[in-house]
Amino acid sequence: MGLLVGLTGVGGGSLMTPLLIFVFGVAPITAVGTDLLFAAITKAGGIWRHQSLGNIHWPIVGRLLLGSIPAALLTVQWLGHIQSSTLAIDLIINGTLGLALILTSLALIFKKPLYRLGRRTVTMAPHMKRWRNPATVFTGIILGVLVPISSIGAGALGAAILLFLYPSLPIRRIVGTDLAHAVPLTAIAGIGHWQLGSVDMNLLATLLLGSLPGIYLGSHMSTVIPERAMRTLLASLLMLIGVKFMLAN
Repeated sequence: MGLLVGLTGVGGGSLMTPLLIFVFGVAPITAVGTDLLFAAITKAGGIWRHQSLGNIHWPIVGRLLLGSIPAALLTVQWLGHIQSSTLAIDLIINGTLGLALILTSLALIFKKPLYRLGRRTVTMAPHMKRWRNPATVFTGIILGVLVPISSIGAGALGAAILLFLYPSLPIRRIVGTDLAHAVPLTAIAGIGHWQLGSVDMNLLATLLLGSLPGIYLGSHMSTVIPERAMRTLLASLLMLIGVKFMLAN
């Protein structure tokens, strides 16, 4: 899994959570909770790197967190209330996971068109800039609901929305800003799942042990594989898995 994460550059949740559920038979809520802490730990070092390069727009991070953290806390609390009904929580997680995978797939496919649309919108309707701040907070709320239920959304999906809202920002700053928001969001959601008892610490340790060399190897392999081809392949794979989760319900 670390190899795939390093090769594609997509957050581990998009690939790992479905794999844990379908291939290894891990309960959906445990797969989500474990992957959230895995993502927070493996991505944390990236914040310092992006910060040293000046790639993080902290005011945007703050607005995202203003929406996502309260939403994530409320969502985890709600999951705790329905956790006793295994069938209900499996249906909710599988359905939300399918939706999140499909949205992530579309975000990968339409990343550049969204960026161009954002630039045209700013040029043709400059007054729309006044809605950026509330739209960013609302984006945080949406991600704050999706991430604790599916472990997906804080990566490619969040970046795609930021590309539309802030098309004047360089791509490297979009990536750094998205990461700086994703780490605390996944950490808080993961800690919430841990308090619910839906984190398998032995599984987490095994994933961390195997992922680090895989991420290193995958990152080097990504330099020789065309980015467009990999993005198209990954988007197609995520779409198929997402549809499978939706149909499973």
